[in-house]
Amino acid sequence: MATLEKERPPKSEVLIRVNSTRGGSGSGGNTIHPVEVSTAPAPVAYREITHFKKWVAWLIPCFVIANIVMFIITMYVNNCPKNSVSCVARSLGRFSFQPFKENPLLGPSSIALQKMGALDVSRVIHKHQGWRLLSCNWLHGGVFHILANMLSLLVIGIRLEQEFGFVRIGLLYVISGFGGSLLSALFLQSNISVGASGALFGLLGGMLSELITNWTIYANKAAAFVTLVVIIAINLAVGILPHVDNFAHIGGFATGFLLGFVFLIRPQFGWVRERYAAPGYSRLSRSKFKMYQCILWVVSLILLIVGLTVGLVMLLRGVDANDHCSWCHYLSCVPTSRWSCRTEPAYCLSSQIGSQLNITCSSNGKSSLYMLANPSSSQIQGLCTELCR
Repeated sequence: MATLEKERPPKSEVLIRVNSTRGGSGSGGNTIHPVEVSTAPAPVAYREITHFKKWVAWLIPCFVIANIVMFIITMYVNNCPKNSVSCVARSLGRFSFQPFKENPLLGPSSIALQKMGALDVSRVIHKHQGWRLLSCNWLHGGVFHILANMLSLLVIGIRLEQEFGFVRIGLLYVISGFGGSLLSALFLQSNISVGASGALFGLLGGMLSELITNWTIYANKAAAFVTLVVIIAINLAVGILPHVDNFAHIGGFATGFLLGFVFLIRPQFGWVRERYAAPGYSRLSRSKFKMYQCILWVVSLILLIVGLTVGLVMLLRGVDANDHCSWCHYLSCVPTSRWSCRTEPAYCLSSQIGSQLNITCSSNGKSSLYMLANPSSSQIQGLCTELCR
């Protein structure tokens, strides 16, 4: 919100005209006639306070468009009719979706996602493909996945960009996504991971820390704090369901929470009022930020740098964080009688006799016979995934 301060109008001067009459006598020789001058007030000049101005949100819509474009390209690369035995919405041609048993989100195969840059820990460690820690944030597993994430990004991201500008919110989004990918890679090393959820949770974390560090300038702050905490808790609770990468959510939230103290700090109102006061007003010596804001800024920056550095070193050394935390896997999935948390990738044994393809799933022992001549490796992998689910 823009705050405006009036500048004092300059004092108006009254002009005096002196009429001199020559040749007169006595005291009436020189007569002074005051002339009335209109004293209309000078125009008031307003100055916008840049620390609280509204920005035009354009970066977040660009992020949404980029994610949609990447999903379309992924579906083009997937080419379900060529690489799979059966497809959903085959009328869409190469943009048709994988079978529901293989991908219930209406999306591509895991092979296509790997080609496009999904987070695959083995490739990050052994093939030095660290760029996957960033690229995976721009990919999605299906139509339902991208719709949920992009709607959330528009609701949360546009408001933040209007308040703090594209530079700070853009950095908050990208770095939070990286932090989420890093924690996911340390704990979930057997499956691939995609999605912008880590970056989205980073925005939520930034909103929470922004409320805390700028606590004194908000009205109804307690209600806002409770509401935001409840929203975050509900979203994190959803992450305990199977096939949801809650470690990316937690890592993104923690990164965004620390970044919020660094990027989203606001100066106190007293300092702003003095900075934009008109000339002549008395000024007191006020600090730009409160002491607790400076402490949070320093501590958060140190924790952020140390955390990301240590995590990256551990990942590149091939450390499996589950070996050091036996219960942490429950943060991503809690097994119940209704679902299992087994996350092992699908492995199958296949044999071909003429046009008969026999596939046996190694994890559950199921076997099936398919009439398929000269199947491709991607077709066999798709059938294997369906059989092992």
